[in-house]
Amino acid sequence: MISLEVMPKKQFSPPAFLTDLLAARAPSGFEMETQKVFDKYVQKAAKTYHRDALGNRIATIGEKGEPTLMLAGHIDELGLIINYIDKKGFLHFDTIGGHDRIMIPGRRVMIQTRQGTILGVTGKRAIHLMAANEREKLPKIHEMWIDIGAKDKEEAEKLVSIGDVATYDHGFSMLRGSIGVSRAFDDKAGAYVVGESLIRLAKEKKLTSKIVSVATTQEEIGTRGATISAYGVRPDLAIAVDVGHATDHPDSDHRKTGSFTLGGGPIICRGPNINPFMFERLLEIAEKEKIPHQIEADPRPTGTDARAIQMAGPGVATALLSIPLRYMHTPSEVVDLEDIEQTIRLIVGFAKSLKKTEKGIW
Repeated sequence: MISLEVMPKKQFSPPAFLTDLLAARAPSGFEMETQKVFDKYVQKAAKTYHRDALGNRIATIGEKGEPTLMLAGHIDELGLIINYIDKKGFLHFDTIGGHDRIMIPGRRVMIQTRQGTILGVTGKRAIHLMAANEREKLPKIHEMWIDIGAKDKEEAEKLVSIGDVATYDHGFSMLRGSIGVSRAFDDKAGAYVVGESLIRLAKEKKLTSKIVSVATTQEEIGTRGATISAYGVRPDLAIAVDVGHATDHPDSDHRKTGSFTLGGGPIICRGPNINPFMFERLLEIAEKEKIPHQIEADPRPTGTDARAIQMAGPGVATALLSIPLRYMHTPSEVVDLEDIEQTIRLIVGFAKSLKKTEKGIW
């Protein structure tokens, strides 16, 4: 009898820049750890590099080039913020960003404090202690808490302060082949793409454009970093890079969501938020370079930095590239790292194709 063994898929080696971003904790308004990672990897490749009052990181090459192309990926993530400590030492919180409440209870969380990182556990009343009708309901935010093992309020207050923030304690791992899982691929993947794209473009000898790569802050609470950075950069053209919903999983109605797969390449958005020149050129580059890609139709301003950048100053010719992702806004988001690499390839090809007069006017 012949033994048929299932050969393991070749393991993908994740880039250190990306895994360092994923390890960094960065709830909106508290992006200090991701800022340091972006500084470490991108600053040395930039001709100029500066920060602003909202914490954006702005790296530029080809300062005298035309047109000016802005690349934007946000470095913030979902989080929890401590707003009350009760007499028994339990921490109560509010959410930063759009949480699915079903995901919150029973998680280990990392609380960032002046004393360093404190481990906690999100708690709620056990199912055994609920009435039958209560078991069918999602707990409200005020009905959950964080347990740090403190004996009372006095001990808890020595460790944690009002306004300290927490993130889920879910790190990066490879699932199989090039498929990875982590908290906060949304949008550390996009921040990595715009940073790595600038690093690669800095090595190009014939680049005629000015490239400005921005690690934006506070996207999860209203595209705030992108709003002010776009006004400061004043780009002619812009590409926002975020994650998009991979719909290749059970319980997905493609009539409502469209059909997008992990490994299918970057999702190129088309709709009123997207400049026609930008869409057509990205599609042309993808086809020319044989970069796998997918098309998304969005009938309104997107829920990304693209919506803010498009409306900055006199208006910006904007595009959106999305990296397919499963289980968005959960502690375990799933991405194909090959899609991330293909997104970088597409941006580099796009930037190299630009001529001085091409500014997206139509």
